[in-house]
Amino acid sequence: MTDLIEFLNRYVEQGLHQMTISGPRSKEGIRKIKIRPVMLKGQLKYQVSESLGQKELHHNYRKEELISYVQQKMEGQFRQLQMESSSARGNVLVSKKGKMTIQVKGRQGSCSKQESSLEHNRRKKYLLREGIPVPFLIDLGVMNQEGRILKPKYDKFKQLNRFLEFIEDVLPELDREREITVLDFGCGKSYLTFAMYHYLRELKGYDVKIIGLDLKADVIETCSGLARKYGYEKLQFLQGDIASYQGTGRVDMVVTLHACDTATDYALAKAVAWDASVILSVPCCQHELNAQISNEILEPVFSYGILKERFAAILTDGLRAKILESQGYDTQILEFIDMEHTPKNLLIRAVKRSKGNKQGNQYRECMEFFHARPTLEHLLCAGEEAEDEANSY
Repeated sequence: MTDLIEFLNRYVEQGLHQMTISGPRSKEGIRKIKIRPVMLKGQLKYQVSESLGQKELHHNYRKEELISYVQQKMEGQFRQLQMESSSARGNVLVSKKGKMTIQVKGRQGSCSKQESSLEHNRRKKYLLREGIPVPFLIDLGVMNQEGRILKPKYDKFKQLNRFLEFIEDVLPELDREREITVLDFGCGKSYLTFAMYHYLRELKGYDVKIIGLDLKADVIETCSGLARKYGYEKLQFLQGDIASYQGTGRVDMVVTLHACDTATDYALAKAVAWDASVILSVPCCQHELNAQISNEILEPVFSYGILKERFAAILTDGLRAKILESQGYDTQILEFIDMEHTPKNLLIRAVKRSKGNKQGNQYRECMEFFHARPTLEHLLCAGEEAEDEANSY
């Protein structure tokens, strides 16, 4: 029964919607069992409803108790279990000889039957909370007037919260004693820009100034109007590109969400030049190195276009992270959102720790091995190379 226990441990925890146990081996006793999560006095429990003739018997169990209960029922009394969670549907079948088969199938979306329940509903504790109306989320079509998340925008709601969780992790790096400046390059419709302002200023009490930058004039006009409507005095939207932006002398945090190809490199270079304390970047469309890389040993792999493209994307972000480390940043590459929503799901998070380490440039051997020269390396290291040449005379 080890596989059954592993199955239950995984899916009871991960957003269980309901579970049904059926197919009794005996004509007497319990005919069917239904299980669902409930909140009782602020604690998550699992309500078990047993159908016994015309009666319904109810019991409430903790997770460990429920797993033991289900294991016992499937070992000797029932032949079938059906499970539905936010991420998967599963079936457990037991043959007449006692052989158990477990089948699990992933499902699209994560917002289904549990949305209808309020008291008997286990919800993830998002930083932007469901059920509490937020003006910018209403105007941007993410929630309705009652604070309910609209189904087509549920993935966007989760994405916003996930990004805010990354920001929450680096709050100790931001100075509470002065105004901090956040720059959002390529802000687009500015879901995230508004979310950051709401979270940092209204929920966490930081004195924050946020600048959103985008090329589209109509988008900037719309977002500026919304900022005025909400009275967000320190939220500003400007039209312009990343490469040429010179509008501020000091930035504490730089954010880029899906800045395309080398636009990410220009944003990272700007952040380093400003000596930003925190960089949060979700790269997109890493085409540059795909046109550059070559290697005789890996040519059998590179001959397949899709594999070369994916390898180039991984190499691009790996080199970006190492280049940032050479500039004195502690750098991580983290999963941003589930792969089922987008293949571009990696986030580079960098926190400034030192003045940089010119000795930590082993990534250049990797560049030479693949005949690659990423834009970020050129932007950040061209000056260093010129300085080194001058010092050699």
